[in-house]
Amino acid sequence: MSDVGQLHALVARPGVSAAFAALGEGQARLVGGAVRDGLLGSAVADVDVATLLSPYEVMRRCGAAGIKTVPTGIAHGTVTAVSAGETLEITTLRADLATDGRHATVGFTDDWREDAARRDFTINALYFDLATGEVHDYFGGLADLEAHRVRFIGEPLQRIAEDHLRILRFFRFTARFGSQVDEAGLAACAARANDLMALSRERIADEWLKLLALPQPAGTVALMLELGLLAPVLPEIARKAWERLEALVDAEQKAGLAPDPLRRFAALLPPDPSVAEKVAARLKLSNKARRRLASATVAYGGEQPHALAYRGGVAEAQDRLLLGGEVEAAAALEGWSPPRLPIGGGQLIARGLTPGPTVARTLKAIEDRWVAEGFPDADRLDQLVTQALDRSKG
Repeated sequence: MSDVGQLHALVARPGVSAAFAALGEGQARLVGGAVRDGLLGSAVADVDVATLLSPYEVMRRCGAAGIKTVPTGIAHGTVTAVSAGETLEITTLRADLATDGRHATVGFTDDWREDAARRDFTINALYFDLATGEVHDYFGGLADLEAHRVRFIGEPLQRIAEDHLRILRFFRFTARFGSQVDEAGLAACAARANDLMALSRERIADEWLKLLALPQPAGTVALMLELGLLAPVLPEIARKAWERLEALVDAEQKAGLAPDPLRRFAALLPPDPSVAEKVAARLKLSNKARRRLASATVAYGGEQPHALAYRGGVAEAQDRLLLGGEVEAAAALEGWSPPRLPIGGGQLIARGLTPGPTVARTLKAIEDRWVAEGFPDADRLDQLVTQALDRSKG
């Protein structure tokens, strides 16, 4: 684990330092993922700040400093600040007043430890005070980060009862940071797996796809399937399906392609588009994501790769090729843009074809030949057009 050097570099960035200056010395600390990732030497994606100030005081002080604020979650104490190109989520210290497994009713506090106690895992409850350069660790997060261990703060069963999504988050964070699995956390997740059914399907989908987007999720998914954790919400995924996921991850790496969570999700489902459609609808995925998930479960039938990409798009073609074991063909499509057929119905009419349904049929026949021949040049296309016109006029 690195020292705090990267954290000092982060808070020294103009937008971040300006926001902390506006809030006032001793009033705010960097918190959560920014501290965790900075200590690990990883890139910091989100800058989260915890503060003693009320959200209205945060907006007042930032406004006085010329920093734009947006009350994105003001009822829960969160204000988004946009400072010199940096986006910071600034949240007043909170304590849970009531929880029901899906939502929490919170109150504000001035106790840093109380704020830390409501967070999920020890490695996410680290605070960096830029004024003193100290990392505040209330529950052993530094030791867990050093040991690559994801551990609930407090009693795991109780923490899951407060927010059922923590089951999926436990496995996502373990897949990302854990070289060892915390047995108490694992047992609690297994015991409360049915709690996932109480969550909105959108929250499940978001967390599930984040897990699948990680570099090496197959081992974690295998553990989840072995314990039956996914059965309440994704019963379509067979116990051994993780093996297909593992093969796909290997294929993506060999092809030099970035991890793709939808493609990886398809690897876990049966090769049946109707099943994929049903799962996508249940998880309330976007229409675009639904189509792609269903397409990826169609078995690759030996189609010419570029023709496949022309008809369905490069991403969908790569999905089917990789899942079909065609690694080189999938890699060859990277960066390729399907061409447009350089002829239209008006040109066919200008060459003597009678307007009407025949024009569309002829154009379709020309396109099919052009695609089948690998998108030949203008001279060959002209020959195809002439042949098609002769057939249509005859």
